[in-house]
Amino acid sequence: MKKIIKWLGVVIVIVAIFLLTLYLFNPNEAEEDIKLSRNMRLSDDFPVSYRPYIEELEKKYPNWEFKALYTNLDWKYVIDQENIFGKNLVPKSYSDSWKNTKQGEYNVEVDSGWVDASRAAVEYAMDPRNFLNNVRVFQFEELSYYAQTNTISSIEKILYGTEFYNRIVEYKTSSGSNVVTNKKYSELILNAAKTSKVSGFHLASRIKQEVGPFLSHSSISGTVKGYEGLYNFYNIGATSSSEPMGAIKNGLQYAKDGKGASSATKTKYLIPWNTKERAITGGGIFIGSSYINQGQNTIYLQKFHVYDTSDDELFWHQYMTNVLAPYSESKLIYTGYANSNLLGESMSFVVPVYNNMPELPCTSPAIASSDFASDNTKVYADVETTLNVRTGPSTSYEVLTSLKAGEQMTRIAKGKQKGELWDKVKLQNGMVGYVFQTYVAEVPDKQVEKITLSLDKTTINKGETIKLKATISPSDAVDKTLTYTTSNIKVANVSKDGTILGTGSGKATIKATASNGLSSSIEIKVYSPVTNILIGTEAIILQEEESFTIEASVFPEDADNQNLQFVSQNAQIAQVTEDGTVTGVSTGETVITVTAEEEKITKDIKVTVIDKLQEGEIRLEGGLTANGNELTGLENKNNTVNKMLQKIKTNYRIEMYSMDGDKLEGNDLVGTETTIKLFDENNQIVMEYTVILYGDVNGDGKINSVDLLVLQRHILEIQKLEGALWKAGNVRKNGKNPNSVDCLLIQRHILGISPL
Repeated sequence: MKKIIKWLGVVIVIVAIFLLTLYLFNPNEAEEDIKLSRNMRLSDDFPVSYRPYIEELEKKYPNWEFKALYTNLDWKYVIDQENIFGKNLVPKSYSDSWKNTKQGEYNVEVDSGWVDASRAAVEYAMDPRNFLNNVRVFQFEELSYYAQTNTISSIEKILYGTEFYNRIVEYKTSSGSNVVTNKKYSELILNAAKTSKVSGFHLASRIKQEVGPFLSHSSISGTVKGYEGLYNFYNIGATSSSEPMGAIKNGLQYAKDGKGASSATKTKYLIPWNTKERAITGGGIFIGSSYINQGQNTIYLQKFHVYDTSDDELFWHQYMTNVLAPYSESKLIYTGYANSNLLGESMSFVVPVYNNMPELPCTSPAIASSDFASDNTKVYADVETTLNVRTGPSTSYEVLTSLKAGEQMTRIAKGKQKGELWDKVKLQNGMVGYVFQTYVAEVPDKQVEKITLSLDKTTINKGETIKLKATISPSDAVDKTLTYTTSNIKVANVSKDGTILGTGSGKATIKATASNGLSSSIEIKVYSPVTNILIGTEAIILQEEESFTIEASVFPEDADNQNLQFVSQNAQIAQVTEDGTVTGVSTGETVITVTAEEEKITKDIKVTVIDKLQEGEIRLEGGLTANGNELTGLENKNNTVNKMLQKIKTNYRIEMYSMDGDKLEGNDLVGTETTIKLFDENNQIVMEYTVILYGDVNGDGKINSVDLLVLQRHILEIQKLEGALWKAGNVRKNGKNPNSVDCLLIQRHILGISPL
């Protein structure tokens, strides 16, 4: 174990990367299947319709990292919940394709100049695939504060073009007096970022979005009647109202008294916001604590409440009503990064994924369906150099990628617009975009008409591979290239040549698609056999009549047969129930055998039953708790030998030994698998405890990033934990195999967000 700890010291330099790839999911076990995929430059963690966009961005920006947020929410259900009158708005000046045109709701101003959005607008704005380009992707950027990128100069570049740029802060008091400070707006924003732990780029962009570009905006003028000397830079609490300036007054009321908030809340958010510094910093703290630290840590998730680390109901905690707010703010952030030459730096993006999404990205309401005719023609780039593929049918849209001369694609909609003609195409990698019609030509070759798939067997074990057989008709089709995809990479993955790998228990559909879009599917079942048993203890010491429940789990976690059996070799010494509860009957030693029903894999646990201790013979204080010979309840740090000796009250002599057998003394740290031995006057062991410090999975008595790395290796089935170390990894203390939720809880402890 010492060698392992030394090795971990070497790899600690990669922990920063690991922290960015952790699952960031709801610790509520009822939603435990919501997962944040580990994406170490592997776009396969995303559904197939996302991958080409992610891969293109990874090629352009190798330091960017993408994480798939599997919300486990059905796409139609999500749109139904968001497509409720007043929840998502568009400017009244927009065309009818953007608006809700229902009778009685059409052009009704929910807020001054804003009306309810159409379902198509909501679908377009919520489909992440529409915005996986180098500009709009910033609505998925993680919004935590990073000192290496957040500087005065970079924030000034974001503020450029507004009256906040390079400007000394002035404000009016409630009496109308003018106060001139010695700080610029960029300084206030940077200080707010440091205090709230929210990206300064995000705060600056949010201010531009909400009240910019003019200092005369009513929310920050300090001159609104009845709200003199009050400021709200982020329009917090500015709920919609039909009253003139109703939303602004609601926001200023929040700046005044938090709309009835408690004293503790007002103190936390620096309310009242009667100076611009208090308003910018306090609002930043509000955004950080109310959104970013609750799992809504991207602009997208703040606008669309589809994920939450708390137990709150979804779809209500939404910062903005403008359905295109993430779209607009992402451009501001991109511009700030570009002007600051920061696009090449390390950045992390969290991209939501929904169940049963449309095969193709949802179309923008700005793109009229009447401008296109359905098509399914193989075409190629008829250019001398390259052909740009854009997110929409105009050069004003962002470029997704560029095709080389002669590169083929499928035209899925042929443009018939007035003026310039644009075609909607699907590239060979699955990316959907628009190309200038003048620069494409049809491919005359014979196309694939039928694909027949077969397997030697339709059930394989986890970890097993099998080759998919594909027959193409007609046999003389020119392009027989097939692209293979899986419906669930958690169950089965498939390589470029059609080799299927079983990755987890369940069923998956493997799809083969020809270059002309024709496809065929076949279902495969993956069985996950038991390979091991993990137990939380290898030896139990019980007093007579005392009970202890064995924590045990089959490995891997997704094994199909989870059944375990517990048997005592001598029930006269210790008895055991079906659920693993051991009870001491009489003094002596025996063995409890734990057996996996499926493979008959066994683990033995030594049980020693001792005479019942006299009351007060050993007293534990300071939160320490003994369950059999398992000692828990330690503080989450600085558990030295001296401190532990003060908490164990007994006349017996006490010695403590590390997990490697080294004697611990004085200020040595006590951690998981530390052994505490109690000796009588004859130097005989009276009692022996094994320590469990939840979160300390390497036994060094500390809870830090090394433990995160060790636990991740266990979750990835690289190097499994066993015994007390395995039990210490289950910080939820629910007796289950440690998983990504435990990683998240340890990370939040390390960051000081929620101590264990």
